[in-house]
Amino acid sequence: MSSRRTFIKSASGATALSLLAPGLTHASVSEDPNAREGKDNEPFRLGLAGYTFVKFKLDPALGMMKKVDVRWLCIKDFHLPMKSSAEEIAAFHAKLKEAGVTGYGVGPIYMKTKTAIDEAFDYAKRVGVDLIVGIPETSDLPYVEQKVKEYNIRYAIHNHGPGDKVYPNAMTINGYIKDLDPRVGMCFDIGHNMRYGNDPIADFTKYHKRILDMHLKNVTSATHDGTTNELGRGVIDIPELVKTLRKVRYSGVCALEYEKDMSDPLAGIAESVGYFRGVLDATR
Repeated sequence: MSSRRTFIKSASGATALSLLAPGLTHASVSEDPNAREGKDNEPFRLGLAGYTFVKFKLDPALGMMKKVDVRWLCIKDFHLPMKSSAEEIAAFHAKLKEAGVTGYGVGPIYMKTKTAIDEAFDYAKRVGVDLIVGIPETSDLPYVEQKVKEYNIRYAIHNHGPGDKVYPNAMTINGYIKDLDPRVGMCFDIGHNMRYGNDPIADFTKYHKRILDMHLKNVTSATHDGTTNELGRGVIDIPELVKTLRKVRYSGVCALEYEKDMSDPLAGIAESVGYFRGVLDATR
């Protein structure tokens, strides 16, 4: 296996190409987002979690996605408000299409009441996606299951690490959902899982059948105080993670959630995307 230096070198090359010659990059790949990774033919897809762009309007966010040639976005309501009209939703999708991006899900959305759950499912249906990333009250999980069956929209609960008293890690979420409809699963945040002290690779292997979405990130340490950094610079073994994704045949999106330098994230996003693609090449 190539060393981390090799991966970083691959990342640097990808970053330089995407930032310095974006036209060349886009001319060399299919416009079909299902075929984005080209020769990779992976069962999973690389995307971006909308929260990455919390400090940006939609147009500059899509501009950054275009520069790094990532085609899948989990939509946040600060870009498409939950009360949006049909016309506003259509205009939003038109912007995404122009940028070569597909919105594949919505969230994370906090839901403290059954009314909030109703609103989230109605929103997802109107937006035209089949995945909600949500944080419900545990007492409302039977109602979430009911709505999943009614709408045939999957619901992925997000874990938030040691500061989250309800859903800190994959093990806790699985305990709540293991007997529910399989369309009720988790959005597995590997960084927060590691910050809790749980091995995200072992947990991905153990709970993969309930993992509907994931937040791809790395962290500085396996502690409460660990912070997010570039994908190739933290304590999570990303090459081993990629092998695990292939082994369990994960077919969802690997949504990079970049939370470092959020006022100026492009360089870190580009490095992380280039690193991930370098790992794909080096471990194939």
